[in-house]
Amino acid sequence: MTIYRALTIAGSAARGGAGIQADIKTFQERDVFGMSAITAIVAPHPITRSGIFPQSIEAIEAQYYTAVNDIGIDALKTGMLFSEEVILRVAELLEEKKFENLVVDPVIIGKMGSQLLKDDAVNAMKEKLFPLAKMITPNMPEAAKLLNILELKSINDMKEAAIELHKLGPHYVLIKGGRLKGPAIDILYDGNTFEMFEAERIDTINTNGAGCTYSAAITAELAKGKSVHEAVKIAKDFITVAIRHSLSFKDQVGPTNHSAYRKYNH
Repeated sequence: MTIYRALTIAGSAARGGAGIQADIKTFQERDVFGMSAITAIVAPHPITRSGIFPQSIEAIEAQYYTAVNDIGIDALKTGMLFSEEVILRVAELLEEKKFENLVVDPVIIGKMGSQLLKDDAVNAMKEKLFPLAKMITPNMPEAAKLLNILELKSINDMKEAAIELHKLGPHYVLIKGGRLKGPAIDILYDGNTFEMFEAERIDTINTNGAGCTYSAAITAELAKGKSVHEAVKIAKDFITVAIRHSLSFKDQVGPTNHSAYRKYNH
């Protein structure tokens, strides 16, 4: 039996719906053996009000080398990296191996409003990490932030942003159109052509971890040898069903349902 392996280098989200937790759940649901290198712990402390607890470079290196050397990797993704120091070191680690299937999810702002990437780290991500990526997966606000523009408002804006982001080095750019009105349309650009992936827009606020889950599903399919088109198509279906059956806890934004595709997609 072939075992497909994927690594996520990202933050740990104590609420369980985003970050490392979302990635590992998604890998498991897509029949891929998941591993993690935690860059920071995200958990709002009720007394100190601190919310992000970065891990040391040594700890990140140890986790990464354990996964690479002890298990091996067919694909990997990055999520929350938080600081310029971490981005530069992660880029160095990835340069050593030059992985074919690297998905960079440029996590900047969390669903709960936390700033998950320091301002001075944006350029480091663009200059050092994007050129190593098979694909980057920004949402509309992240694409605007990366290009230092106010906002994206339309499909044409998304296409223009994809062209500019592609110039930074990734093989593919997937811009997620979750903020558009009408159907949920994502745009994939390979440097020559655009491809649109469309799904129904689901009326819910419970989308915590949707971006993490989407990029993790893409990573899992790439690990299994799927083409980029197939990986995005399957991942789009996976996240759509996960949002349709999303969960709600208390009065905060709830998470997508990572088991929904297996349970309800018949």
